[in-house]
Amino acid sequence: MRVEQHLTRRSFLQTAATSLAGFSIVPRHVLGGAAFTAPSDEITRVILGVGGMGRGHLGYPGARTVAVCDVDRKRRDETLDRLEEGVVGYHDFREAIAHDDVDVVHIATPPHWHGIMAVEAAKAGKDIWCEKPMTRTIGEGRKVLEAVQRHGVMFRLNTWFRFRSDFYGFNTPVQPIKKLVASGMLGWPLTVTVGPATGFDWKFQWSGRTDLTPQPVPEELDYDFWLGPAPYKPYHEHRVHSNFRGYWDYDGGGLGDMGQHYLDPVQYFLEKDDTTPVSVTVDAPQQHPDAAADWRRIEMTYADGCRVILDAENSGDVPYIEGPEGKLYPGFRSDIPDIKRKVAALPDPEPQETDFYRAVRNRRTFPLNEANGHYSCSMVNLAIVALRLGRAVQYDPETEQCPGDEAANRLINQPMRSPWHI
Repeated sequence: MRVEQHLTRRSFLQTAATSLAGFSIVPRHVLGGAAFTAPSDEITRVILGVGGMGRGHLGYPGARTVAVCDVDRKRRDETLDRLEEGVVGYHDFREAIAHDDVDVVHIATPPHWHGIMAVEAAKAGKDIWCEKPMTRTIGEGRKVLEAVQRHGVMFRLNTWFRFRSDFYGFNTPVQPIKKLVASGMLGWPLTVTVGPATGFDWKFQWSGRTDLTPQPVPEELDYDFWLGPAPYKPYHEHRVHSNFRGYWDYDGGGLGDMGQHYLDPVQYFLEKDDTTPVSVTVDAPQQHPDAAADWRRIEMTYADGCRVILDAENSGDVPYIEGPEGKLYPGFRSDIPDIKRKVAALPDPEPQETDFYRAVRNRRTFPLNEANGHYSCSMVNLAIVALRLGRAVQYDPETEQCPGDEAANRLINQPMRSPWHI
């Protein structure tokens, strides 16, 4: 079985990382034959979904694309035309995942497919690179976490601000912010405000439309397969491809698109990678049952009193982080004198592996993985639950349920259209 082969290779590499540290080449036959990839060999990947995001990752270094998959024949064929001879195109993601000698499955489809595809890839023993948001619901996220850990595969979520790149309006990576928070200089509990005033754009252009009328399905698109586990809705071009984010069945508007980019680093520097807030309140117009729209304010509170405010209105010179002892503003400004020098003198956070393909070779858990990725994605999806209901919700991070709230729990664990299930 592929899974057994994959695990055997992983076990070998874990041992080799210590006992054969001085060697850079391991013969393929030592690893068990052609089904195995030696550490010195090129990692191979299949990309599921070749729209804008999928195509944008064709040139990512560190792995060779051997197959692509899309239910839109035109997109699939156009992508194949850009690639070298020998790359295989698939219509069905299950066949693509089963492609011979694939190491990594890169999931770049709309989010309503992420959960199913990630679980199927894990069951096939394939490592996973998944676009954000990790899943469209909290329940699906739990299934992915369990499958990845059960089958012993590697997982990375494609948002990176917790460990590299300047953090939006701050002109600094997140690590100095983490050092500041850990030092206690700002006090505790903290309030983090994420919105235009602190450098974050919620992209409300991803709102859906409520005036859609049925259109003929393009000949090249398998629309029923595109919908997959989502409820059937008549085809309209605004539902698919570049505009799908505006509809609850497939994503969550600007909140679904950008939320995990913005909130995952918050989880990281607040040291809450294994939990979520326990309550959410919303200030927003009544949301349409099909089309996501804008909102004004969403407030999330943790058990210890820390708050995360999702602010959609630019309300002036607002601190990004505020505590009883101080404030931090975009640009790393603060009311604490000489803040940059004080933070620079603090110990650096533990180094993190920022190259997923190197982590795959070494079988070392990626810093943004199925576990902490599930919890930061749960923040996004919990906010979406409250937004869709138009009211406050209480949440238990241990049970991943809203106690006594059937309407909220139906959004946490949503049914899938037959025959799809996880």
